[in-house]
Amino acid sequence: MNPRFKIIGEIRDIETIASGRGVYIRRYLERTYGRGRWRKMKGIATVELADGTICEAEVHWYEAHGIGRKDFKIKRVIR
Repeated sequence: MNPRFKIIGEIRDIETIASGRGVYIRRYLERTYGRGRWRKMKGIATVELADGTICEAEVHWYEAHGIGRKDFKIKRVIR
């Protein structure tokens, strides 16, 4: 997980943004984590930022069956 923030609790309103060939960095993901059916996902989560602030944010990540969720990033802070 990203050292700049920590996800607190569950991620909700999960949606698939891209899958298969639509995942732009698929080659990087396969070299780094292994072959799999990679999907780019997004959802809403409560996060704690590095300065201790707790807020709601839209987070994006990649996941594949058997490998798990990788490369989380905050796309926007909601409140």
